[in-house]
Amino acid sequence: MNDWQRKSPLDWEMYVNKLVKVVAVEKHEYEGWVLTVDPVSATIVLATFPENEKGSISFVMGHAIQEVEILQEGDSDMKQRLARISAPEESQAYSPEELEKRKNALKTWLETNHIPVGEQGELGRTLSVAGVLTIEPPYGPEQCSSANEIILARVQGLLQGYLEQQR
Repeated sequence: MNDWQRKSPLDWEMYVNKLVKVVAVEKHEYEGWVLTVDPVSATIVLATFPENEKGSISFVMGHAIQEVEILQEGDSDMKQRLARISAPEESQAYSPEELEKRKNALKTWLETNHIPVGEQGELGRTLSVAGVLTIEPPYGPEQCSSANEIILARVQGLLQGYLEQQR
């Protein structure tokens, strides 16, 4: 076990959102912005932004890391840019009113199509479909959850079609 692997997650956290140079075995060097460090394997996840390109992510395995040197602190613009990398492409912040509107519209559509649906949870934010599938806010296919994969796939397909109709 090397020095990097012996560090705690709190030690690794101080590297997040900073430009670093990583020296790995066989004198390989990597430079990039630290997105995160895996707490189990000590693998460091680096983001780089080459000119005129979207950006790329690389992983340096924890067991191979010999030294990590901080080159630059990340400013607020860089922190936002790094946060966007790990956020879903269509990630949007919905107001409580928008979420309620989306939930009610989806519930009405499901009922119109004779699919049994109810609300659950203390705030009634989760939709329950036939008691075997749940849909969490913001009520997209990715927020569906069910132990039955066949039902899950079918409802996700229906939901995708519904959302495309709404656009």
